[in-house]
Amino acid sequence: MPCGATQDGRVMVERSDRMWSTGEGNGKTLQYSCLENPMNSMKRQNDRILKEECPRLLGAQYATGDQWRNNSRKNEGMEPKQKQYPAVDVTGDRSKVRCCKEQYCIGTWNVRSMNQGKLEVVKQEMARVNVNILGIRELKWTGMGEFNSDDHYIYYCRQESLRRNGVAIMVNKRVRNAVLGCNLKNDRMISVRFQGKPLNITVIQAYAPTSNAEEAEVERFYEDLQDLLELTPKKDVLFIIGDWNAKVGSQETPGVTGKFGLGVWNESGQRLIEFCQENALVIANTLFQQHKRRLYTWTSPDGQHRNQIDYILCSQRWRSSIQSAKTRPGADYSSDHELLITKFRLKLKKVGKTTRPFRYDLNQIPYDYTVEVRNRFKGLDLIDRVPDEVWMEVHDIVQETGIQTIPMGKKCEKANWLSGEALQIAVKRREAKSKGEKERYKHLNAEFQRIARRDEKVFLSDQCKEIEEKNRMGKTRDLFKKIRDTKGTFHAKKGLIKDRNGMDLTESEIK
Repeated sequence: MPCGATQDGRVMVERSDRMWSTGEGNGKTLQYSCLENPMNSMKRQNDRILKEECPRLLGAQYATGDQWRNNSRKNEGMEPKQKQYPAVDVTGDRSKVRCCKEQYCIGTWNVRSMNQGKLEVVKQEMARVNVNILGIRELKWTGMGEFNSDDHYIYYCRQESLRRNGVAIMVNKRVRNAVLGCNLKNDRMISVRFQGKPLNITVIQAYAPTSNAEEAEVERFYEDLQDLLELTPKKDVLFIIGDWNAKVGSQETPGVTGKFGLGVWNESGQRLIEFCQENALVIANTLFQQHKRRLYTWTSPDGQHRNQIDYILCSQRWRSSIQSAKTRPGADYSSDHELLITKFRLKLKKVGKTTRPFRYDLNQIPYDYTVEVRNRFKGLDLIDRVPDEVWMEVHDIVQETGIQTIPMGKKCEKANWLSGEALQIAVKRREAKSKGEKERYKHLNAEFQRIARRDEKVFLSDQCKEIEEKNRMGKTRDLFKKIRDTKGTFHAKKGLIKDRNGMDLTESEIK
């Protein structure tokens, strides 16, 4: 083993794990000291970490109170309370903790129908309550697809001919760009997948059959829902929201329900609990202690009975990300169901905006454009030129001159025919509901319906006048465009692509 002498005569003996020094040499008393090798200290600390032991931090003796007990102080008989610190996973990924700091809100609502300007009321309530993702059921529309309305985007699925059932998921502009795709299953369930960190998020809106439905219909619903879950990636953070027409009660079921439910469970509730146990799901709105007003989700027509039949299910693994779950009775849509929301902490990936093609306003082409294009065409050399080269030069002249001289066309926004008066009545109706003024609420609801019908009639009358004016002026193109818009034939986009086996592709990355 290597050794050496210091200036004061001490002999240094180096070992592989420690540095020992002896006091032999100058007739001094023999002394031993141990200086720990830093590399070996780090090795032992790593060994403790691998054994899941939390390393003792610098100054921890003061934090825990151990050093206080060893020191002699004036108040020797007094010992501070020993602080308890949570265990720290020093081997985990710290970025996962940082990624879950953003809070989002998911809601579900039974609207009983979506017509006569009610979409505007839903958007207004969605913005007021600050809901980012809203599941809607019982639309009573026909067809399926997706479309945008102002800053909101709607994915919906319903029957082709009958105005029955129908589900949709509406997202605001904060989460719109994080959508990876959707799966339009049937008129009782739909799913939308979002790109998130550290994992992607899948939201399923479901609408279960009522308690009066046949057993075969209920089993078919759960079979379809199970098939939809099989198509969902196992690692995704899963939320299943909707109207289950079931009561799970206030009795706690370990791993599935908390002890803050409402009422007594029934057979439909037991079927829902079994479904959650099979798929490792927890019912979020039974986990938090709330006033009963924040628990019930449905009120009978006579107002005498209130039950909890709407639920938000979440993966048991991500139960800790849920911050709260409750109803918002103040949200009004003239429905017997309350808006149910849950707030959770995760992070959705921000996708950059795609560049849209430049569209010109062809109704405002200035004379400068004609002059500039004519002058640049005169300077073209067309002799002994390859046709492709000439075409590229012509293309560049038209594009560059158009960008410089022609104004950009404005985005054609769909007219909102519901007047401000109707929206104000909707606000008063919500206030009457929150105060429990039933007679005033019924009166305002009837008033809202009357004004909505009047606004629609006035809107159509104005559209007809514009059509007659364009016909008189001979603007054929604008005439037929206005007729198509006024006719109201709506064709929603269908962004789904099927693979060779006829299955819907729900991710943009799949080719």
